[in-house]
Amino acid sequence: MAIDLKGRNLRRSFRSECEGDVESGMGRKIVLVVVMIVGVTLLVWAGVHNARERKLEMQKTVESKAVLVPDAPGKTDADSPENATPKLQGKPAPAFTLVDLDGKKVSLADFKGHPVFVNFWATWCEPCKLEMPWLEDFSKKYKDQGLVMLGISTDDAGKDVVAKTVKKLGVSYPILLKDDKVEDKYGLEYMPQSFYVDKTGKVLIATAGISDGQGGKDAIETNIKKLLAESGQ
Repeated sequence: MAIDLKGRNLRRSFRSECEGDVESGMGRKIVLVVVMIVGVTLLVWAGVHNARERKLEMQKTVESKAVLVPDAPGKTDADSPENATPKLQGKPAPAFTLVDLDGKKVSLADFKGHPVFVNFWATWCEPCKLEMPWLEDFSKKYKDQGLVMLGISTDDAGKDVVAKTVKKLGVSYPILLKDDKVEDKYGLEYMPQSFYVDKTGKVLIATAGISDGQGGKDAIETNIKKLLAESGQ
């Protein structure tokens, strides 16, 4: 019996070439899969990054344009909010006792001796909802200096609607429910409107809207610092 070594070597060579081709093909597939994964990852990252950039840009746009919202139908810019907000400035803040979302009565007099930020807002007011997270931050930041933050809803929709919006916005400072008499006392004409009440109960600053001059985030914090300084905090 003779063994055909030449034939066996040819078969081995053929098998090695086939295995090499298979390994080479698998290598290309692996590289292709890796490239696809990297590509998809980059696309997802770019999409998330662009979405964040667009969100920030939209917020800046809203902040720059959402200056004032009339509190009553028929009001126009000609009604001059600049002339409306200082009416109480330098005068005692009108007293009030309102009910919060837990049914507890809260009075402005409860906080005598403390600087109080009183903010009138509404669930339908987009500028109001833009600034409320800022107020939440300031409430926590200046709490140790005695600042009291109070939000007063002007909604007719009811407690449940107000509570849902408050929860969505992540607000934890007291939110009081509406009273037409209180709104009249404060002369509300636009949303949002804020009153910085010093420790003696006097309105130090009154603002309307969230424009840079009246109530943008930086302006709000500047006014809070003035209120704290005036109150000796």
